[in-house]
Amino acid sequence: MHVRALDLPGVFLFEPVKHGDHRGFFSETFRHSVFAEHVPGVDLVQDNHSLSAEAGTLRGLHFQTPPHVQGKLVRCPRGRIVDVIVDIRRGSPTYGQHLAVELSAENWLQLWVPAGFAHGFCTLEANSEVSYKVSDYYCANCDGGIAFADPALGIDWPYPISDLRVSDKDKSLPKLADLDNPFTFDTKGAAA
Repeated sequence: MHVRALDLPGVFLFEPVKHGDHRGFFSETFRHSVFAEHVPGVDLVQDNHSLSAEAGTLRGLHFQTPPHVQGKLVRCPRGRIVDVIVDIRRGSPTYGQHLAVELSAENWLQLWVPAGFAHGFCTLEANSEVSYKVSDYYCANCDGGIAFADPALGIDWPYPISDLRVSDKDKSLPKLADLDNPFTFDTKGAAA
């Protein structure tokens, strides 16, 4: 498995190897020892899987607050998505900056989203599936998010905002400047 650090502190792109022949392929998509080498002290405890029926479906930008913060290892085993993360750790040198990565069944990449980042994605193909491992269990009382269309973030979504398929919940999320933000940046790059 190849791993490379991205421009935001603590964010990594994992690239599992596919071994294929005329029958199809085999791929080891997760190995704890490789993950722990790059993201020490984090255990992944729950797997989530979503299907978006139409291209232009947007989910996000979500996070979980303390005491149940979640890091996410995200992949797209079917279809294609633009995966977007935003650093929301107060005091971070990259606070408010975002990163967008295409994840697809073809490129087989996985994005590590540390705690203290808001996460969302937009589907580029119909029937795209997203699968992700998380570092804590879902907790409805800790569920949070920021507005995907916050102009201060400058996210260039792949479709016009008016054409995106978005839940009512995601349409009502606050802008980053209006967020009662529980995340701070520590010197190791993690959310504190």
